[in-house]
Amino acid sequence: MYRIIKSKISNQGLVATRDIKNDSKVIEYKGRLITKKETESNKKFDNDKHIYLFNINKKYDLDGDYKYNTARLINHSCNPNCEVTGKGVKLWISSIRDIKKGEELSYDYGFGFDEYYKDFPCKCRSSNCCGYIVREGSRWRIKAKKRMPKT
Repeated sequence: MYRIIKSKISNQGLVATRDIKNDSKVIEYKGRLITKKETESNKKFDNDKHIYLFNINKKYDLDGDYKYNTARLINHSCNPNCEVTGKGVKLWISSIRDIKKGEELSYDYGFGFDEYYKDFPCKCRSSNCCGYIVREGSRWRIKAKKRMPKT
């Protein structure tokens, strides 16, 4: 259903090897359940490097930085063709529209708009990209900042 490619978005990615229908489970996001305390204390999760971490709830994260987790290679896009579905540690990347063979798989990483948003530039090149990896519901804040006159 997918294969690893050299991505135009960021280093590696996954591309569909056949047409995928809307609302299909594409790949499971796998990893190890860890506590927030472990996330905060482990240098592995320094934002200066690639991290594959899913926020599960207030107490736990899912560390997806394992070779067996091929889903970790799916890149962010401001115009995604997939989304994350599921509960707890059973997470799936599912299609949100029909995906054509040869199209790169992507989803919205859902990063919040905070003081660190500029640390995560977006390279998806979609027409609605705000330039940073920020969840859809917060992108307007960046666009509004760009329109504000400099004082």
